[in-house]
Amino acid sequence: MNSFSPDPPRVVRPTRVDDLIDSRLMARLQRLDVVSRKIFSGRIQGERRSRRRGISVEFADFRPYVHGDDLRFVDWNIYGRLDRLFMKIFLEEEDLSLLVAVDTSASMDWGTPNKFEYARRLAMALGYIGLSNQNRVSMCAFGEEGGVQHLNNLRGRRRTRELGQWLLDLQPGGGGRFEEAMKNLALSRLGRGVVVVLSDFMFKEGYQDGLRMLAGRGFDLFAAQVLSPEELDPASRGMSGDLRLVDLEDEAETEVTVSEQLLRTYKDTLNRYCGELREYCIRRDVTHMLVDTSTDLDVMLVEYFRRRGLLR
Repeated sequence: MNSFSPDPPRVVRPTRVDDLIDSRLMARLQRLDVVSRKIFSGRIQGERRSRRRGISVEFADFRPYVHGDDLRFVDWNIYGRLDRLFMKIFLEEEDLSLLVAVDTSASMDWGTPNKFEYARRLAMALGYIGLSNQNRVSMCAFGEEGGVQHLNNLRGRRRTRELGQWLLDLQPGGGGRFEEAMKNLALSRLGRGVVVVLSDFMFKEGYQDGLRMLAGRGFDLFAAQVLSPEELDPASRGMSGDLRLVDLEDEAETEVTVSEQLLRTYKDTLNRYCGELREYCIRRDVTHMLVDTSTDLDVMLVEYFRRRGLLR
């Protein structure tokens, strides 16, 4: 049997922030905002109104005074007319945080278009949307040996270059444990809000324990499963004959003969795997999104992500 490993296509790495997000896409993204299905308490006063009652400049309602209330918020005009104390209630401005977690393990550095590069551009675009709307934006990268790199608490469009350079400095490689990385992330106390995990979720130890670390902690959690066209449909990319498959993370090798039956079995297995991930997410109030790297980034954001409730 003549077996071989097909040479992967050369990946052109971006070198400038403009390579991650251009001005045309920026203009479209400025009309979008991140959506949280839940009401969160920010640690600092933010730009987003919530239904939570607090201290702000926009009046909401009155309520009767009770012992211990702050007298600064008594409505003295009502007291003068009714001889009764009423408190003014205001809508509180709450801070919405956006955290994007990027999988940098070796399995992401594959496919045409490349999964890692697509995930970096997607992270940049989501971060830019958050910065444009004065949300508190944080990033993290997880990969080798479960380690996590952080970029925390950016706010405002002036931080766009800083965000872009951090993403440009990331390098794919390693086969870190997903569970350890998500535990690190869950315990890092980066605030609550919307969390987006960009990954292929192809972990030998499984994704269940890792997602469980984040689910149920008050986050709006989105699991964006990034897959390349070759993974979704190998036959469309001309894969045939005798191949030696090499695992990018642990270099384990398997020799296969690609046939129609094998391709059908592969697609059934992939569909079952993605379906199990989707069902796992549904049971834990996590939104699963399948991301095909052949989809134009603006279509993915403006259309698909809006339908899935991440953006509006």
